[in-house]
Amino acid sequence: MEQPAHGEEPTGSADDAAEALDRPLPELVRRKVVALVADAFGGLTVAELPGPLRQYARFTASRRAKFAGNAMAAALESDPLFRQRIGERFKESQPELAGAVESGAPPAAADPVDVAAAAYVLRPAGWGKLVAAAGEEAERADAERADEAGRRELERLREEVASARERTRTETEQLRHELEAARKEAESLHRKLRSAQSDVKRGEAALRRVQAETDAARAEAAAQVSAAESESRRLKARLGEVEAALEASRRAAREGRSVEDMRLRLLLDTVLDAAQGLRRELALPPVSMHPADTVDAVEPGRMSPKDIAARALSETDPALLDQLLELPQAHLVVDGYNVTKTGYPTMPLEKQRLRLLGGLSALAARSGAEITCVFDGAELAAPVLLAPPRGVRVLFSKPGVTADELIRQLVRAEPPGRPVVVVSTDREVADGVAKSGARPVASALLLKRLSRLS
Repeated sequence: MEQPAHGEEPTGSADDAAEALDRPLPELVRRKVVALVADAFGGLTVAELPGPLRQYARFTASRRAKFAGNAMAAALESDPLFRQRIGERFKESQPELAGAVESGAPPAAADPVDVAAAAYVLRPAGWGKLVAAAGEEAERADAERADEAGRRELERLREEVASARERTRTETEQLRHELEAARKEAESLHRKLRSAQSDVKRGEAALRRVQAETDAARAEAAAQVSAAESESRRLKARLGEVEAALEASRRAAREGRSVEDMRLRLLLDTVLDAAQGLRRELALPPVSMHPADTVDAVEPGRMSPKDIAARALSETDPALLDQLLELPQAHLVVDGYNVTKTGYPTMPLEKQRLRLLGGLSALAARSGAEITCVFDGAELAAPVLLAPPRGVRVLFSKPGVTADELIRQLVRAEPPGRPVVVVSTDREVADGVAKSGARPVASALLLKRLSRLS
């Protein structure tokens, strides 16, 4: 269809001029008109748009309706050519509604706002009446909705007022009960206050009596102190007299010594001087020991590892190991592979070591004893990367030295008398450490004790 050039007067402009609205476009109709223009906007080229609207050509329909609503409404009202182009796009998108509006017989089921917006854009004969009637219908519908909303709001407010009255009645009743309870409590406090005031008065009277008695006692004590000072001065004078008499008797005794006493003292001084000269000549050190200290015996209250065996415990009872570790400064030496190959021989050596050391760490934390675990290092191709657990010393024997020999060296390094316990089922190791004073126990005993910790 041939389009007139922009600026030319389109057909029907005279009719538009003859027919106009007698009041502003209803707001609902205006929003609908802006939405129709925004939807049809995208079907026009930039050259077909009025100058003020070209800047919104790339906007979406929603953004055009938001930012260019007033400009589109003004262009639709003032530019008949632009209105005609929008009307043609509307006819293409909604041909049934457009045809019904142009024929002057809009469908009864159609939304009045849609009919008014279509009439405003298409401008058929009598469009002003259609717009006015749709506006009145929309305003009436808005009023009805507002009335319905008002009724619902009024009903809600009435319910809130009723609820508030009920809450107020409940709170008033509760406050009345609380006031009554507070009044009773106040009366009780008044009675207690009067009783406390009576107690205070009685206490003040008792305090006055005590103060009077204290004053009397202080006066009596002052008199006694004065008498005691007088007696002390008398006794000091008497003591001076006795000391003077004693000194006189000592002086008389010194003057009356015989010649034999003088000769005996001279002889004794000679012997003492000779003994001191002999001591300097021999340069003998001071005596710090006595002959009885050199005799080897068990002191009262001290217990050796061998004495633990006398407690009637089985050699496989874990309590035996606990008693041994309770000895002061006990040192537990463990033959590592002997224990692991007895308890879990199917595991790899690395996992055997980790499992045993984990149990020994828990035992060290529980008993507080010094623990050393010895592994045979003869078959190691490289150093073992192992972080010793807390409280456990881990040793590997050097090349050419067995773990059994390293255990015997550890036992011999301990001072005589220190409790040393060696865990090994090797008979040769057990006999060797026993000769050095250590207490051997079986590996099964340690395994039973560690199983209790897990």
